[in-house]
Amino acid sequence: MPIADDKPPSNGSKVWGLFKSPFRSSTNYTSTTSVERSNGQDKTHAVSVSSVIRSLIPKRRRLRLDPRSKLYFPHEPGKQVQSAIKIKNTSKSHVAFKFQTTAPKSCFMRPPGAILTPGETIIATVFKFVEPPENNEKPVDRKRKVKFKIMSLKVKGMMDYVPELFDEQKDLVTVEQILQVVFLDAARPTPALEKLKRQIAEAEAALETRKKPPEDTGPKIVGDGLVIDEWKERRERYLARQQVEGDDSV
Repeated sequence: MPIADDKPPSNGSKVWGLFKSPFRSSTNYTSTTSVERSNGQDKTHAVSVSSVIRSLIPKRRRLRLDPRSKLYFPHEPGKQVQSAIKIKNTSKSHVAFKFQTTAPKSCFMRPPGAILTPGETIIATVFKFVEPPENNEKPVDRKRKVKFKIMSLKVKGMMDYVPELFDEQKDLVTVEQILQVVFLDAARPTPALEKLKRQIAEAEAALETRKKPPEDTGPKIVGDGLVIDEWKERRERYLARQQVEGDDSV
């Protein structure tokens, strides 16, 4: 006499089988875990699983970059050239960012790092010395040698920026982007070159604004130490008015 489970499954049974498959696999996982626990390996297993899960979850970006993945430089061999990148904090927290490069001897960044308030935008400039080509080296080969990395770190409120922040909390650091170097023909106008020039001009204007001393809202100094005080002027006007009224009464 045939057993009921040996009968060919109907279409409904097939559909149910599809939904049951995850639960079957989870049962196997539980049994495997119980075996591992009996062997005293539950802690190692939990650590390995959590590390795999963390690696699969994409990290949330805190910064928006423009350009997004490239740094454009005018190709002028033997000269120091500039690039620019706009960095915006798109998170709701204060964020520190930091530049790194594979060619620290020929490149430097301004600023090399900073702390941005939520929604704040800054244009950073990157300076690079373009060395003359060696032998039969092609520009394509050269741009692959130099790369830049921008990292971010969530911080608690506004504070002084120090690079050591990224060393102290390296587990919380996010690599925002690896930037590739692209050389542009300085004698050939292109949209990318025009955009680069505009961003460099904006960065220089912002730098000049930061260099200006803050406006002095205190009392003004005129001549040789003469202080113009609003309350002093009012008092003198009041005394003068009292003098005139006294003379009229006489």
